[in-house]
Amino acid sequence: MISLLLIVTLLGVVFLATNHYVERSGAKYITSPDKVPDADAVIILGAYVFPDGTLSCMLRDRVTVGYDLYKQGKAPKLLVSGDHGRKDYDEVNTMKDFIKSNGVPGQDIFMDHAGFSTYESMYRARDIFQAKKVIIVTQQYHLLRALFIARELGLEAYGVPSDLHDYGSCMAINEVREMAARNKDFWLCKVIKPQPTFLGEAIPVFGDGGATDDK
Repeated sequence: MISLLLIVTLLGVVFLATNHYVERSGAKYITSPDKVPDADAVIILGAYVFPDGTLSCMLRDRVTVGYDLYKQGKAPKLLVSGDHGRKDYDEVNTMKDFIKSNGVPGQDIFMDHAGFSTYESMYRARDIFQAKKVIIVTQQYHLLRALFIARELGLEAYGVPSDLHDYGSCMAINEVREMAARNKDFWLCKVIKPQPTFLGEAIPVFGDGGATDDK
């Protein structure tokens, strides 16, 4: 019984220490829109899209901040990365359409249709889209991990948080899930280093975003 208690205590300590390490690593590169350095692209990470094609509040805030950075000239291209693994669920075209409706030409918006996880989004930003210096946009609780992953994969990454609203009671659940995700991605980045679900031909982010259009 004592041995089991010691094992559980040790696992808990490792879990919390890993979570803290990832948080601390990412926090060093979070900055404000006016101070973030110019980059090759702004990466907007996907979030839930409602069945009628409406952006969730979190996703709308991410897209809004990413759009503002583009308009400020912080990067010449936007890379929207999310889940488009099914015909009936499409985060990336929804984001691109929203941004285009605000006057951004389609050639400046790249879509990563296979950004099924934060790890895969960063890996593909490096290997498929050939980005080297990026600005990542998402809510701060998520941004800490995204920056940790990007830096571990060799990207010169900076982050601008997109917390424009109070997201209510869901944040408590998100924070708990995020602690588990930080632990998972620590081991993915440090030890396992798997390839993403899909790779393929390079589509350099310095070109025409129309190359990623699928409709």
